[in-house]
Formats: sequence, structure tokens, C-alpha cells
Amino acid sequence: GIHYVGEMQEGSTARLVVDQLTEGQLEWARLPAVYDAVVLGEPGRGRTYRIYSGKEEYFQGLKEQFPGEGAAIEEFQRLVKSAGRGTVLVGVLKTIPRALATLLCRSGLLPRLSPFCRLASRSLKEVVDGLTADRQLRAVFSYIFPTYGVVPSKASFSMHSILVNHFLRGAWYPKGGAGEIAFHTIPVIRKAGGNVLGKAPVQRILLDSQGKACGVSVKKGQDLVNVFAPVIISDAGIFNTYERLLPAEARALPEIQSQLHMATHGEGGFTVFVGLNGSREELGLEPTNYFIYAGDDLDEIMNRYLASSREEAAKNIPLLFVTCPSAKDPTWETRHPGKSTLAIVTFAKYEWFEEWKDKQVNKRGDDYEELKKTFVDTIMQAVFKLYPRIEDRIEYISGGTPLTNQHYIASPRGEIYGIDHSIARLQAEAIATVRAQTAVPNLYLTGQDLCLGGFMGALQGALICGSAVLKRNLYVDVARLKKRTQATDSKK
Repeated sequence: GIHYVGEMQEGSTARLVVDQLTEGQLEWARLPAVYDAVVLGEPGRGRTYRIYSGKEEYFQGLKEQFPGEGAAIEEFQRLVKSAGRGTVLVGVLKTIPRALATLLCRSGLLPRLSPFCRLASRSLKEVVDGLTADRQLRAVFSYIFPTYGVVPSKASFSMHSILVNHFLRGAWYPKGGAGEIAFHTIPVIRKAGGNVLGKAPVQRILLDSQGKACGVSVKKGQDLVNVFAPVIISDAGIFNTYERLLPAEARALPEIQSQLHMATHGEGGFTVFVGLNGSREELGLEPTNYFIYAGDDLDEIMNRYLASSREEAAKNIPLLFVTCPSAKDPTWETRHPGKSTLAIVTFAKYEWFEEWKDKQVNKRGDDYEELKKTFVDTIMQAVFKLYPRIEDRIEYISGGTPLTNQHYIASPRGEIYGIDHSIARLQAEAIATVRAQTAVPNLYLTGQDLCLGGFMGALQGALICGSAVLKRNLYVDVARLKKRTQATDSKK
């Protein structure tokens, strides 16, 4: 689900778009000023650093926690902000005519004109290592990389800057939980004449005799039902759309092959869901998210983990993202008094679980369950050090491996954020290549793989795709609407 979202303050463009999609029915709860905390070492024994919301407070908070590192922090701030100003380029390269985008990419002008393009080629680790010799500060500068899923030596500094900028003004959580996003969007779709169908998995995209997309084949019970439409939009991701849903002759098109060659699978995820008997106050739970790292060289500990055998990995997990959905939701206590929830996320190689991929869900056998349990036990031992009062209050616990993700959200290799957010993906030519229009007429891509990962990345993907389908720039429409809304509000 959604753990937290930035840029949801009243009056922001992102908030305006979400309000339009939900007719203002989706409400957001602001997380506390310290929305993230970074633990380097064992909880209770290692150092904990607090991340503060606010364009200046974020960096001021770092200066107070790292006295003597003011110059490094100011340079980090300058680089993050200069890269952040260029994020509009992602949308521009995907919406301007393809020939013009190609010309711009090949002209050599973009790195000269745009700090975003210049910094996109540099890794997070390279930039951060050049700013300071303080290993703990390097770790805190880099801590948020799990929110896009690439270790610092392989992550683009521009990608990292997008996330830092995204949360600078703070973080929000949907009131009532992440399910409210779909709950309030579906009526808007239906009101406009559309519909949303559950338990209706798409088996393939249908093409007519001229090779144009004309519908989808959907499974209904044991039968297949063909649904025809003039425009087909896929949010299933590049690999699913091109490799699973398209017929072989369409998959072989040079443009599609070129996009597939550019993309690689993101890292798999492992999640633990915990149901607790006790209120937030009783159990000492916080709405702050915790990033727990086993050491301060984030790159080294992650690379060692991902290169290890599954047995070794299950007992030595170097990163945990620990979040308490019930503590973030102000409506929770009324709806579920005396109960609480936790979610813990880390990364896991698909290969560690691959041998059970053809087994039926919940019937994968003792060896699979044993491996899963070892991961869960290792994770919970660390969580008990963070929240000691929960140890004997667990009512429900369940682990989800990359195969769980594959089964429930159809991610091809258990990945969380779609295709990998590597340095290669952030290059101007790669950005311009993956567009909403595909080589198959009437077939469009949307979502994370079109733009970037996460709720906001998928939302931008939708605006880019909508612009392509409607042949008009929706960003211009949003800007005009924002101007009108501000004018109306100022008259009140």
C-alpha cells in the first residue's frame, strides 16, 4: 500500500490533481514534523537521526545533528534543489514530438542547460562521498533510497533529489488508509461513464487485422470475454504489457524491443504485516517511519546482502523500513479501538524464492514456509528492539515474498516499483524513448513504468498518458485550473 506521500499541502498542484480525481472526497492526514527517522546500527544502541519537514527545517535539522558539517549540508541542499528544478524535463521529453525529443537528446545541450540532466549521470554515492568524509552523514543524505529501490552506487543523484524534494514540505497519509484512494476514485470513473471490474484479469491485448489494438480478452470465471474499445491503456507495466499481453508479432516490433532492452526488473520486496492487540499509546507506536540500517556504509551492507545466499540473507537483513499505518491514520482508533498495525518492508532477491514460483499460493511447501519464517523472525527481532512493548501482543503476522508480489500485484519478478530506477533510466534518451504512445496503434502505457515509481510517479504517468490520448497538454489544463482556483479562493 501507500506508506506516505509528499506535496499534499493545500494549494499544491499535486493536491489539486488528486482532489479532481476524487472530487475532493479523499482527505489527507499530515504526519508529524519528524516524518522519518534513520537508525544506524541496532535500535536502542545505534544512533538515531531525525528528518524534519520544511524547506529550511530539513537542512537546519541536519546541521543541528551534524555540527561542523554545515558546508557539506549546504552544498547537498544546493545540489538537491538545482536537480529538483529540472524534473519538469521528464514530462517535457515524454510529451513533445518524438523527433524533437530525439534532436534535443542528441544535441548535447541538455546537460549544459539542465542540472537535472547533468546530475542524472552521477551516482548518489559518488556525489555524497564527495561532499563529506563523515560516514554517518553520508548515510543520512542517502537514507531514502529504499523509496525508489536502488542502492546508492547504482542510483542517479537526480532520482534521489526527486524524492528528497518530494518530502521537503512534509509527508501525508490518506485518512482511512490507502484503500480510500481507490474508494473515492471509482465513483468519479463511473460518473463519467466508465467502470472498474475486480476479479477480471486481462489475458491478452487484442489486435485487429491491421495490427491495431482493439480490445482486451478478460477472464470471467473459467471463460474468456472479449471487451472491445477504440483506445487501450495499460497500467500493467512494460514487461507485462509487451511480453505477456501482446502477441509475438507485435512484441517483435523494433520500437518495443528497444524499450524492453532499456528496461531491467526492479529489486524484489519482502513485507511483513503485523496485527497487534493494543492501542498506539499502550504499545508506544509512532506515526514516524523508521529506516533501520545495520551499519553506516549503506551501499556495502546492501550489496553484501543482495549477493549472499538465501540462507545467509534470511539471518542478516541490513535494512528495514518500519511503519505503523494505524498510528498515521486519525480515523483508526474510532474504527478499530484497541488494535494496531505495523508493516515492515525490505528487499529480497526473486532468485532466492524462484524455485517455488510454479507452486500454488499457500501450497508452496515446508521449505518455502521455513525460509519465509526465518526472514520474518530476523525482521521481528529488530522491530522488538524498536517497539519492545509489542512482543507479546501480536495477534496476526504474515510475510510476503517476491512470489507474493508476483501473485497479488502481478509484478513479473516480485518488484515493488516496476522497472529499475537505475542511472540508465534517468538518462534523457531513455526518458524520451518510453512514451505513452506505443508502436502498436491505439495502445498506450501509463503508470509507474511510463514516468517514475510510487503514487506521485504513477499520477504523473497518468497525466502524460492522458495528454497523449486526448492530444492536448493536461499540464496546461492543470495550471489554468490552479490559477482559477486560486483566484476564486482569494475572493472568498
